[in-house]
Amino acid sequence: MRTGTPSDWLQRWAHLVPPAGQVLDVACGAGRHLVWLHGLGHRVTGVDRDAAALATLAPLAARGAELVDADIENGPWPLAGRRFDAVVVTNYLWRPLLPAIADAVAPGGVLLYETFAAGNETVGRPSRPDFLLAPGELLAVAAAGGLRVVAYEDGFVEQPERFVQRIAAVRPALGDSGPPARHFLKGN
Repeated sequence: MRTGTPSDWLQRWAHLVPPAGQVLDVACGAGRHLVWLHGLGHRVTGVDRDAAALATLAPLAARGAELVDADIENGPWPLAGRRFDAVVVTNYLWRPLLPAIADAVAPGGVLLYETFAAGNETVGRPSRPDFLLAPGELLAVAAAGGLRVVAYEDGFVEQPERFVQRIAAVRPALGDSGPPARHFLKGN
């Protein structure tokens, strides 16, 4: 099962995921993040509409991963009412799902989201505005979802050339007026 290297953003902020946490990867594809996070000891759930990509993850499913085959753009959100210690989204944007994605973050959990942003049309694909985040859009998603922003970037990345927005945002634990103590910035 070869899946590729996890996102630098995910690797940088994965320490915010509670130990042995339940993690959801939205539009997981061939599972590069599922495999990596499972290897760190997390319980993982991946959702994607590509049955062939999910089938390549059968060995991971045999080790306890939950794989959900669902067309999340044309059907109902298959994980309604469920909450996760971490929700991961990379290189995917379907605006109607943004509230459900933010809502899926459990108290004390984290949203790690990274995808293409406005400006990407000048360097490649995707280039349609439907697939590019507007300036500050992830900040608005976090605010609307009651999440506290720990880290945010919006700009140009050289390798490979692309414009991205990235956010790490936490939901305060129940009864906590601020972020859980484990939500700290790593030293450089």
